[in-house]
Amino acid sequence: MMNEPLAERIRPKSLDDYLSQLHLVGKNGALTEHIKRGFIPSLILWGPPGTGKTTLAYIIAEESKRPFYSLSAINSGVKDIRDIIDKAKTSGGLFTQKNPILFIDEIHRFSKSQQDSLLGAVEKGWITLIGATTENPSFEVIPALLSRCQIYILNAFDKADLIALLHRAIEKDVLISKKQITLKETDALLQLSGGDARKLLNIFELIVNSQDDQMTITNDLVLSKVQKNVVRYDKTGEQHYDIISAFIKSIRGSDPNAAVYWLARMIEGGEDVKFIARRMLILASEDIGNANPTALILANNTFQAVAIIGNPESRIILSQCAIYLANSAKSNASYQAINEAQKTVRETGDLSIPLHLRNAPTKLMKDLNYGKEYKYAHNYDDNFVDQEFLPDEIKNTKLYEPGNNPRENQFRDLLRQRWESKYNY
Repeated sequence: MMNEPLAERIRPKSLDDYLSQLHLVGKNGALTEHIKRGFIPSLILWGPPGTGKTTLAYIIAEESKRPFYSLSAINSGVKDIRDIIDKAKTSGGLFTQKNPILFIDEIHRFSKSQQDSLLGAVEKGWITLIGATTENPSFEVIPALLSRCQIYILNAFDKADLIALLHRAIEKDVLISKKQITLKETDALLQLSGGDARKLLNIFELIVNSQDDQMTITNDLVLSKVQKNVVRYDKTGEQHYDIISAFIKSIRGSDPNAAVYWLARMIEGGEDVKFIARRMLILASEDIGNANPTALILANNTFQAVAIIGNPESRIILSQCAIYLANSAKSNASYQAINEAQKTVRETGDLSIPLHLRNAPTKLMKDLNYGKEYKYAHNYDDNFVDQEFLPDEIKNTKLYEPGNNPRENQFRDLLRQRWESKYNY
């Protein structure tokens, strides 16, 4: 007990002690009723490091009174999975509330064959699978397994939650509560932890153990004790997110020199090349878009290429793509357009589809004038005819504003010719 790190010593044991994630385990949380009733589906917990994924898995098992088995994808193989499945077959009835839980930390690190070995046990109800991952399950979990699991997203802790966690440590930890601690400043602790609760508690414990029994926690104290000890690159922790952020912002800012520098930092740190390529693929649409549509094609080809080639040659392809994207014209117009469109949908609800745009596969629908007034664009000059395509309640709503770049300026000119009276381009 005394040798356990602080994060482990004060790990919550029940939902009442669990901080944050109210959208999952709050009064009306998505998982609350499942846990109370003990009916737990197989699920994937997806969120940044230190947001309580492992803790939540333990609490689910405890609250639902189920046998609990745990594996880490870093050091487990198919044999370990099969051993636990064999044990699970004898420890609970099929499809009952007492089916054992198999928790797999960092499930995204499992190979396809390792994930395949889970399918039968999940499908037949021998186990309830809870996987934890920091990566997008859509990319890292095989479709067959993903289709058998519910996905629940854990959010990064906010400032209030992290400060509450520090106060909990001061008041309740068996070792720290014996000391007189004044928490005067917290900015440095929060910045160094990057929203990772486990890292926050590790740093806090380091500070406390370096001081006498009476102390005042200040930013200067924290930085003097911790800053020089920050890890060079932790591909599962804070720098994983900070460096990819610097990389993306360098490309967005059209600086190829900075882009390849941050790329090199990630490559030297052993970052997953698919993760890097995936982020460039997103950027190619979000930040370049129709200013240079070829960027999306190149980024997609890069993702496919590095998935096949792997290290060390992938670094060359990633560098080529990063430099190309950094030098491309930039536009977030498509990104802003879908944001505005979704905001409009949320605000206006399911508006009625205009009759002339509806499909009419049956006689009744034709009798009801479905599609009757629709004008087929190819029957008109330049394959264009002025007609209404939005619901009446939001007609004339402009959602797409072309970016200021040569290609989208051409779009703007064309839109002005066609829709100036309607959308004011």
